[in-house]
Amino acid sequence: MTQPIEQIVRRKLSDEVFDRLERMITSGDLKPDDEMPSERVLMERFGVGRPAIREAMQALAAKGLVNISHGERAKVLRLTAQSIFQQVDLTAKIMLSQSHDTLEHLKSARIFFERGMAREAAQRVSKNDIDDLKAIIQRQRSSIGDADSFIDADMEFHTRIAKISGNPIFVAFSEAMLAWLKEYHTDMLIWAGKEKFTLVEHEEIVSRIEQSDADGAENAILKHLERSRALYGK
Repeated sequence: MTQPIEQIVRRKLSDEVFDRLERMITSGDLKPDDEMPSERVLMERFGVGRPAIREAMQALAAKGLVNISHGERAKVLRLTAQSIFQQVDLTAKIMLSQSHDTLEHLKSARIFFERGMAREAAQRVSKNDIDDLKAIIQRQRSSIGDADSFIDADMEFHTRIAKISGNPIFVAFSEAMLAWLKEYHTDMLIWAGKEKFTLVEHEEIVSRIEQSDADGAENAILKHLERSRALYGK
Protein backbone atom coordinates (compact mmCIF):
# COMPACT_ATOMS: atom_id res chain seq x y z
CA MET A 1 0.00 0.00 0.00
CA THR A 2 1.33 3.38 -1.02
CA GLN A 3 2.06 5.68 1.89
CA PRO A 4 0.36 9.09 1.68
CA ILE A 5 2.66 11.92 0.78
CA GLU A 6 3.64 14.08 3.71
CA GLN A 7 4.32 17.49 2.27
CA ILE A 8 7.07 19.59 3.81
CA VAL A 9 5.84 23.11 4.35
CA ARG A 10 8.46 25.78 3.95
CA ARG A 11 8.09 28.40 6.68
CA LYS A 12 9.22 31.98 6.67
CA LEU A 13 12.49 32.56 8.48
CA SER A 14 10.77 35.11 10.72
CA ASP A 15 8.29 32.43 11.85
CA GLU A 16 11.14 30.17 12.88
CA VAL A 17 12.80 33.03 14.74
CA PHE A 18 9.50 33.89 16.43
CA ASP A 19 9.07 30.30 17.65
CA ARG A 20 12.57 30.21 19.12
CA LEU A 21 12.22 33.58 20.85
CA GLU A 22 8.79 32.62 22.17
CA ARG A 23 10.28 29.42 23.66
CA MET A 24 13.00 31.49 25.34
CA ILE A 25 10.28 33.53 27.03
CA THR A 26 7.90 30.72 27.93
CA SER A 27 10.72 28.51 29.24
CA GLY A 28 11.92 31.26 31.57
CA ASP A 29 15.28 31.79 29.85
CA LEU A 30 14.06 35.35 29.37
CA LYS A 31 12.08 36.70 32.30
CA PRO A 32 9.72 39.70 32.66
CA ASP A 33 11.60 43.02 32.39
CA ASP A 34 14.67 41.30 30.84
CA GLU A 35 16.07 42.94 27.73
CA MET A 36 15.91 40.88 24.57
CA PRO A 37 19.28 40.05 22.94
CA SER A 38 20.42 42.61 20.38
CA GLU A 39 19.56 42.18 16.72
CA ARG A 40 23.21 41.45 15.93
CA VAL A 41 23.41 38.72 18.58
CA LEU A 42 20.21 37.11 17.34
CA MET A 43 21.34 37.30 13.70
CA GLU A 44 24.54 35.47 14.58
CA ARG A 45 22.78 32.96 16.84
CA PHE A 46 20.11 31.97 14.31
CA GLY A 47 22.04 32.61 11.11
CA VAL A 48 19.40 34.91 9.62
CA GLY A 49 19.24 38.48 8.37
CA ARG A 50 18.01 41.61 10.14
CA PRO A 51 14.55 41.63 8.42
CA ALA A 52 13.67 38.19 9.85
CA ILE A 53 14.69 39.32 13.36
CA ARG A 54 12.69 42.53 13.14
CA GLU A 55 9.60 40.80 11.76
CA ALA A 56 9.73 38.22 14.56
CA MET A 57 10.11 40.98 17.15
CA GLN A 58 7.09 42.81 15.77
CA ALA A 59 5.08 39.58 15.98
CA LEU A 60 6.12 39.13 19.63
CA ALA A 61 5.07 42.73 20.36
CA ALA A 62 1.71 42.21 18.63
CA LYS A 63 1.05 39.27 20.95
CA GLY A 64 1.90 41.36 24.00
CA LEU A 65 5.05 39.39 24.87
CA VAL A 66 7.59 42.20 24.42
CA ASN A 67 7.61 45.98 24.38
CA ILE A 68 9.53 47.76 21.63
CA SER A 69 10.60 51.37 22.22
CA HIS A 70 12.46 53.43 19.65
CA GLY A 71 16.17 53.57 20.38
CA GLU A 72 15.99 50.99 23.17
CA ARG A 73 16.36 47.25 23.43
CA ALA A 74 13.04 45.37 23.41
CA LYS A 75 11.97 44.15 26.85
CA VAL A 76 10.00 41.10 27.92
CA LEU A 77 6.62 42.17 29.30
CA ARG A 78 5.22 40.99 32.60
CA LEU A 79 1.97 39.29 31.62
CA THR A 80 -1.12 39.87 33.72
CA ALA A 81 -4.76 38.97 33.29
CA GLN A 82 -5.40 42.62 32.36
CA SER A 83 -2.74 42.67 29.66
CA ILE A 84 -4.09 39.46 28.14
CA PHE A 85 -7.63 40.85 27.86
CA GLN A 86 -6.27 44.12 26.47
CA GLN A 87 -4.81 42.17 23.56
CA VAL A 88 -8.34 41.34 22.36
CA ASP A 89 -9.94 44.66 23.35
CA LEU A 90 -10.25 46.17 19.86
CA THR A 91 -11.26 42.88 18.27
CA ALA A 92 -14.00 42.38 20.87
CA LYS A 93 -15.42 45.87 20.32
CA ILE A 94 -15.51 45.39 16.55
CA MET A 95 -17.20 42.01 16.96
CA LEU A 96 -19.86 43.55 19.22
CA SER A 97 -20.50 46.43 16.80
CA GLN A 98 -21.10 43.98 13.96
CA SER A 99 -23.51 41.61 15.69
CA HIS A 100 -26.51 42.37 17.85
CA ASP A 101 -26.67 38.70 18.86
CA THR A 102 -23.10 38.85 20.15
CA LEU A 103 -23.95 41.91 22.24
CA GLU A 104 -26.92 40.07 23.73
CA HIS A 105 -24.71 37.08 24.49
CA LEU A 106 -22.25 39.36 26.28
CA LYS A 107 -25.04 40.90 28.36
CA SER A 108 -26.12 37.39 29.38
CA ALA A 109 -22.54 36.42 30.20
CA ARG A 110 -22.19 39.54 32.34
CA ILE A 111 -25.30 38.72 34.34
CA PHE A 112 -24.18 35.12 34.87
CA PHE A 113 -20.72 36.31 35.96
CA GLU A 114 -21.89 39.08 38.28
CA ARG A 115 -24.40 36.85 40.05
CA GLY A 116 -21.50 34.64 41.02
CA MET A 117 -19.37 37.61 42.04
CA ALA A 118 -22.15 38.91 44.30
CA ARG A 119 -22.43 35.55 46.05
CA GLU A 120 -18.66 35.33 46.44
CA ALA A 121 -18.52 38.87 47.80
CA ALA A 122 -21.18 38.14 50.40
CA GLN A 123 -19.10 35.21 51.66
CA ARG A 124 -15.73 37.01 51.74
CA VAL A 125 -16.52 40.68 52.38
CA SER A 126 -14.55 42.82 54.84
CA LYS A 127 -15.31 46.19 56.41
CA ASN A 128 -12.79 47.81 54.06
CA ASP A 129 -14.64 46.37 51.08
CA ILE A 130 -17.94 47.82 52.30
CA ASP A 131 -16.33 51.21 52.97
CA ASP A 132 -14.92 51.28 49.45
CA LEU A 133 -18.26 50.33 47.86
CA LYS A 134 -20.13 52.99 49.83
CA ALA A 135 -17.54 55.60 48.86
CA ILE A 136 -17.98 54.69 45.18
CA ILE A 137 -21.76 55.09 45.51
CA GLN A 138 -21.23 58.51 47.08
CA ARG A 139 -18.97 59.57 44.18
CA GLN A 140 -21.58 58.28 41.78
CA ARG A 141 -24.28 60.30 43.54
CA SER A 142 -22.11 63.41 43.21
CA SER A 143 -21.74 62.70 39.47
CA ILE A 144 -25.45 62.90 38.63
CA GLY A 145 -25.75 65.02 35.51
CA ASP A 146 -22.29 64.01 34.26
CA ALA A 147 -22.91 60.83 32.24
CA ASP A 148 -19.25 59.90 31.71
CA SER A 149 -18.32 60.26 35.39
CA PHE A 150 -21.47 58.45 36.48
CA ILE A 151 -20.75 55.51 34.19
CA ASP A 152 -17.08 55.38 35.22
CA ALA A 153 -18.19 55.12 38.86
CA ASP A 154 -20.75 52.48 37.89
CA MET A 155 -18.02 50.37 36.26
CA GLU A 156 -15.76 50.85 39.27
CA PHE A 157 -18.56 49.68 41.57
CA HIS A 158 -19.06 46.40 39.74
CA THR A 159 -15.34 45.72 39.37
CA ARG A 160 -14.82 46.45 43.08
CA ILE A 161 -17.33 43.70 43.88
CA ALA A 162 -15.32 41.29 41.71
CA LYS A 163 -12.16 42.34 43.56
CA ILE A 164 -13.60 41.01 46.85
CA SER A 165 -13.10 37.50 45.42
CA GLY A 166 -9.33 37.93 45.68
CA ASN A 167 -8.99 36.48 42.18
CA PRO A 168 -7.19 38.83 39.73
CA ILE A 169 -8.60 36.99 36.72
CA PHE A 170 -12.14 37.79 37.86
CA VAL A 171 -11.16 41.45 38.25
CA ALA A 172 -9.57 41.58 34.80
CA PHE A 173 -12.58 39.87 33.22
CA SER A 174 -14.93 42.35 34.89
CA GLU A 175 -12.86 45.32 33.68
CA ALA A 176 -12.70 43.95 30.13
CA MET A 177 -16.37 43.10 29.88
CA LEU A 178 -17.47 46.50 31.16
CA ALA A 179 -15.06 48.28 28.83
CA TRP A 180 -16.51 46.38 25.86
CA LEU A 181 -20.03 47.35 26.90
CA LYS A 182 -19.25 50.97 27.76
CA GLU A 183 -20.10 52.50 24.38
CA TYR A 184 -23.55 50.89 24.57
CA HIS A 185 -24.04 51.91 28.18
CA THR A 186 -24.71 55.66 27.82
CA ASP A 187 -28.36 55.14 26.91
CA MET A 188 -28.96 53.92 30.46
CA LEU A 189 -29.14 57.60 31.43
CA ILE A 190 -31.64 58.80 28.82
CA TRP A 191 -34.61 58.83 31.17
CA ALA A 192 -34.91 61.68 33.67
CA GLY A 193 -34.11 60.43 37.15
CA LYS A 194 -32.82 57.12 35.84
CA GLU A 195 -29.58 57.56 37.77
CA LYS A 196 -31.49 57.48 41.07
CA PHE A 197 -32.77 53.98 40.38
CA THR A 198 -29.19 52.83 39.85
CA LEU A 199 -28.08 54.37 43.15
CA VAL A 200 -30.91 52.74 45.10
CA GLU A 201 -30.13 49.37 43.55
CA HIS A 202 -26.41 49.73 44.27
CA GLU A 203 -27.20 50.51 47.91
CA GLU A 204 -29.39 47.40 48.12
CA ILE A 205 -26.61 45.25 46.67
CA VAL A 206 -24.09 46.60 49.18
CA SER A 207 -26.57 46.10 52.03
CA ARG A 208 -27.03 42.42 51.12
CA ILE A 209 -23.30 41.87 50.73
CA GLU A 210 -22.64 43.58 54.08
CA GLN A 211 -25.12 41.21 55.74
CA SER A 212 -23.31 38.23 54.16
CA ASP A 213 -26.62 37.36 52.47
CA ALA A 214 -25.44 35.48 49.38
CA ASP A 215 -28.94 34.76 48.03
CA GLY A 216 -30.05 38.34 48.66
CA ALA A 217 -26.93 39.79 47.03
CA GLU A 218 -27.38 37.58 43.97
CA ASN A 219 -31.06 38.52 43.65
CA ALA A 220 -30.31 42.23 44.10
CA ILE A 221 -27.67 42.28 41.39
CA LEU A 222 -29.84 40.17 39.08
CA LYS A 223 -32.72 42.65 39.46
CA HIS A 224 -30.34 45.56 38.85
CA LEU A 225 -28.79 44.11 35.70
CA GLU A 226 -32.03 42.81 34.21
CA ARG A 227 -33.59 46.27 34.59
CA SER A 228 -30.67 47.99 32.90
CA ARG A 229 -30.18 45.32 30.25
CA ALA A 230 -32.90 46.61 27.94
CA LEU A 231 -31.72 50.21 28.09
CA TYR A 232 -28.53 50.00 26.06
CA GLY A 233 -27.24 48.55 22.83
CA LYS A 234 -30.59 48.53 21.05
